[in-house]
Amino acid sequence: MATNRNAAPGGSLSGAGQTQELDPIWMSSRTARQIYALGEVEKDISRLLSLAASSISLLTLPQTDGANDGLPQGGERSEQFVLEVSEYFERLDNIHIAIRSSLAHIRQSRIAPSAINAPPPGFVPPSLGVGLPSSDGDLQKESRGLQEERVERDAWKGILDALTRLKEQRDRDRAAKDQLGRTAMDAQMSTT
Repeated sequence: MATNRNAAPGGSLSGAGQTQELDPIWMSSRTARQIYALGEVEKDISRLLSLAASSISLLTLPQTDGANDGLPQGGERSEQFVLEVSEYFERLDNIHIAIRSSLAHIRQSRIAPSAINAPPPGFVPPSLGVGLPSSDGDLQKESRGLQEERVERDAWKGILDALTRLKEQRDRDRAAKDQLGRTAMDAQMSTT
């Protein structure tokens, strides 16, 4: 799991044999690092559930395996189960540490419990995560997840970049046309 305890000073996190470059905003403050760590916890919980499901599949009788399950047979099945359960408990331990670290950060920051608003009863979070509530406080209306917000942000950045390039190209074309017009006028004046 990539948490803030694995954070490198240069803004990259290193997880299980991989290095991931982070947006510098996640390294801007301790709170930002904690929020990033909680996002990683969310991903680890998904992986934890996947490991639990595959471990249970490995505990079933081999005769009940489907043709497309791709589960190992014989002694390999036991070895695979041990590997999956080991990873399960390692991730569970990492999740536990990250959540405790986040709670310690909240306690240290002395954030008032009244400042942490629980969602209203019956609230169902969107599939891509919970985002910020709308300005009128209605969480159900136009509630988008963090990933959806990032996609929209990246789309707007792409639009801005394309428009900026288009404007620069038009300015260059206009300057070249003006220069060509001045050269033609100079040539015409010199012949008269």
